[in-house]
Amino acid sequence: MGTHQLERRLDLGTVVAISISTMLGSGIFVLPGLAFAKTGSSVFLAYLVAGIFVIPAALSKAELATAMPTSGGTYVYLERTFGPATGTIAGLGLWMSLLLKSAFALMGFGAYLSVMADMDIRPMALLLLLLITFLNLVGVRKVGQAQTFVVIFSIFGLLILMTLGLWDWELRIKSPAPFFEHGLGGFFAAAGFVFVSFAGVTKIAAIAEEVKNPNRNIPLGIILSLICAMSIYGVVVFVLSSFIPASVFQEDLHPIYTLAVVLKGHWFGMAFAFIGIVTMVSMANAGVLAASRFPFAMSRDNLLPSVFRRVDARFKTPTVAIILTTFAMGCAILFLNVEKIAKLASSFMIMAFMMVNLAVIVLRELPIQWYKPTYKSPLYPGLQIFGLLSGGLLLALMGFWGLLGAIAIGLVGGVLYIVYGRRFSTRTGVIGKRGRRQDLITQIPMAAGPRTLETDLDAFAPVAVPLFGKERSPEMLVEMGGALANHQPVQVVHITEVPEQTSLDAGFEEDQTIQSLRRRVTATGEVKDFPVDFTPLVSHDQVYAVYNLAQQDATQWICMAWRGRSEFGVALQNPLGWLVHNLPCNLAVFKDSGVRYVRKILVYAKPGPHDALVASTADHLAELFRAELTFVRVVGPDSGEHKRAAEERYLRQLQDLCRSKSSSLVIEGDKPSDAIAGLTGGYDLLVAGAAHNRGILNRIKSVAVPNLIEKAECSVLTLSTPQARTHQGFEPERISSIGPAFNLTDYLVAECAEAHIRTEKKDHVFQRIAEDFHRLLQNVPTEDIYSALWQRERTQNTALGQGLALPHASIPHLDQSYVAIFTTATPIDYGASDGEKVDVFVATIGTLEDRNTHLKILASVARMVTETDVLSRLRTARNVDELIERFKSCHDEVNW
Repeated sequence: MGTHQLERRLDLGTVVAISISTMLGSGIFVLPGLAFAKTGSSVFLAYLVAGIFVIPAALSKAELATAMPTSGGTYVYLERTFGPATGTIAGLGLWMSLLLKSAFALMGFGAYLSVMADMDIRPMALLLLLLITFLNLVGVRKVGQAQTFVVIFSIFGLLILMTLGLWDWELRIKSPAPFFEHGLGGFFAAAGFVFVSFAGVTKIAAIAEEVKNPNRNIPLGIILSLICAMSIYGVVVFVLSSFIPASVFQEDLHPIYTLAVVLKGHWFGMAFAFIGIVTMVSMANAGVLAASRFPFAMSRDNLLPSVFRRVDARFKTPTVAIILTTFAMGCAILFLNVEKIAKLASSFMIMAFMMVNLAVIVLRELPIQWYKPTYKSPLYPGLQIFGLLSGGLLLALMGFWGLLGAIAIGLVGGVLYIVYGRRFSTRTGVIGKRGRRQDLITQIPMAAGPRTLETDLDAFAPVAVPLFGKERSPEMLVEMGGALANHQPVQVVHITEVPEQTSLDAGFEEDQTIQSLRRRVTATGEVKDFPVDFTPLVSHDQVYAVYNLAQQDATQWICMAWRGRSEFGVALQNPLGWLVHNLPCNLAVFKDSGVRYVRKILVYAKPGPHDALVASTADHLAELFRAELTFVRVVGPDSGEHKRAAEERYLRQLQDLCRSKSSSLVIEGDKPSDAIAGLTGGYDLLVAGAAHNRGILNRIKSVAVPNLIEKAECSVLTLSTPQARTHQGFEPERISSIGPAFNLTDYLVAECAEAHIRTEKKDHVFQRIAEDFHRLLQNVPTEDIYSALWQRERTQNTALGQGLALPHASIPHLDQSYVAIFTTATPIDYGASDGEKVDVFVATIGTLEDRNTHLKILASVARMVTETDVLSRLRTARNVDELIERFKSCHDEVNW
């Protein structure tokens, strides 16, 4: 694969010089007096604090730049990470920040020009804005090239001023303003106010690919340049507050001129007024140049109309974007005072820097294949969290205008995306790909890569094994996939995800890694005697690629490797995001602990949607490996004999689902994960159900399963089944082999059924089901049944498809299971993953210990739906008698 890399030619000294040159400007020539009014003599310290608060974003942006070396800077990083909606808001915020900073520089220009000629600030600022607009439209590059010289000239002048101030220290005012004149709130408000002064330090990120030894020179360059800038800001502002009376300083928009006059008189002051004018003009021009590129970049990404990416044929400049930017600057100059302009500019910049810190956390915590920065921010994630907290503090203390600006940009950006961007943008961002995928639910077609799944994959492989590149042992993962396939074909797909801006064809070459994988997994299939088809796939969206893989007609299993915890150690390394709990087929996640021969299998199942799948799969593996099965449950140390007996009965129900010989074990422990992990040293494989992840409470409880996987001494296989296949955990054709003949209608209770319930809410349906069962089982309170229905529902939605739901509740001490049928007058929103509404409900109530019967009920209902038109008949039933008669009639039509 060919790559185009920039030459790393910039050493540490050059990096520091570039960074300093981008920071000094209006922040020192105009802002100090306004900041002084907010905090008093501690204003120099506010500059130092603002510089410290910039460090996390600067280092984070440097990391992002080495992973996404493309034009667009912060906007690109945020849009690629959080998606087009956030990209729209971020782009607008950055655009506003830069144009306001430039407008602020123009106001500074007017302030310094006013001391040389008696002119109003605003008219002069607007006249200069017209000149700068013209220069940017015709693309005068020499003006931009002169900026470096202007910055050096300004720094040299400031150093002279600092030296003279410290030399003539006896001229300082004798009664300085109070240090924290307005308390800590005023101090941090001042720090937020001057935050924009240090925004230029992040420009190092733009040249990160050209820096020698980036792991050393980028962070060191940022720190050294910040120290230099903070020193200049701190000393100059300290001198300003020491020599200029407070009554003058707090309203002074040309403090550098004023200080020069105090130190050496009028003509010395005029010289520094000239330096201020030249510096402000240079900064304003550079700001227009940078700000106008944001509408251009957003239009290129289809977040703004195409007119904004129109480039003049003669001058090669984005004409409309420049005019829009300078028009907005003119409005700011006309309608906002200097303080409001500076405050809004800082607010937007703080928001952007907070998002940059958050972007690094997201990209490191999620297993993004293409995110491979050559430089990584140190002290992760503490540094990024500090950046988020400090930014939030500054934003909150900046007062009404800062918060208003943040809210306004969020609202305007959100509306703009809804009205325009959502219709035309095709990107989803990292968060969008790992979040809820409506495009998968509604089956919106997408390109998966240069090799399409329909033409390249084995259409008859029941097991698909996606490889993402960090598997401990691909051979052992493929071998486990072969075990699940039971000697049928296994489809192995190596998925390489590339950024959305990268051409798929450019990334499609079999390198030595792919060739090695092909050879190894093919050899595994030959040795273990099952067919293996290996396909490399390049995609912009690995989640969609896996979903497409799972959608193949023959695919029964997706078998993938356990990735462990993320770098932060909190999130799980889940390459599929939301999809991992919403696949249309069974999912097996395998943690390879190096065990090569499976002779003893420990099975840990919990009542819920996955326990039948766990039991039947463990049974299959035991038959294949000729291994011993042991089912285990954990009870608390204070549990009585009744609880232990209930768990033993539940385990016997699971054992009845198995053909292999098995034993059961009930152990005591405070934490099930710790208790079971303590047993794993005596076993080769642990088979367990996946964590339930519906609802906040279950997300908290589900931490136990990852903890068990990490602590287990043996290999671990976790299993989950989609809601549409829950009934398939028990095979209907095996009903006759387990216990006496099973007849679903024996459990049907007519007195609990209802036809055409008039409601539009799922909660009301559950309430009616609970009330009807209570009339049958008067010793069981309605509230208990209702609560049990919701407890099961939170583990996995019980909608089965085709407008059918199978809600069920587990109630202790019942003598048997009961089934009742309900229909609603109109289909209701049931919260199903496919979005389909439900109007037929086959509700079941029973005990945990009667799990076998419950699975037979589910399997029987599913078979009736498959082989008869029971749903359409139930929907047209006018009363309960017709409901029961039609259900029994369909039941009798099935060849059991």
